[in-house]
Amino acid sequence: MSRRSYCVLGTVSATGRPHAAGVIYTIVDGDLWVSVDRSSRKARNIAANRSVHVQIPVRRSPVGPPSSIQFAASAELFGPDDPTVQALVATNRLKKVTAHGELERPDAVLVRIQPNRVLHTYGLGLSLLALIRDPLRAGGRVERPAPR
Repeated sequence: MSRRSYCVLGTVSATGRPHAAGVIYTIVDGDLWVSVDRSSRKARNIAANRSVHVQIPVRRSPVGPPSSIQFAASAELFGPDDPTVQALVATNRLKKVTAHGELERPDAVLVRIQPNRVLHTYGLGLSLLALIRDPLRAGGRVERPAPR
């Protein structure tokens, strides 16, 4: 996950309407951080329902199906002036998602996505040939270590 920077973030509105959007992320201490606008559907949905789902495509070859990592998570919104965000910005740990002026936008908000312990995979740990020959057995499951 740390070698990637793009994922699809799935959210659900207060009325139960699903929404998925591609976003750029960075990882800090096991959490994904994303910059969005507070008025965006993503942020409005997270404000109403903190449960999200993330899917990270993992292209291993220009041919064949992509592999992926997906997981359920809890998301939380942080304003640019929040002390947690300020501390991470001061140490350049959010540079990947703030280096293009994202925090200067009047509607800026950062999303911290905390993955659940179980990550599901597709096609990882298999050769490309094995994945192509038997895609129905390409699913996997990994448990993250418990937080310290």
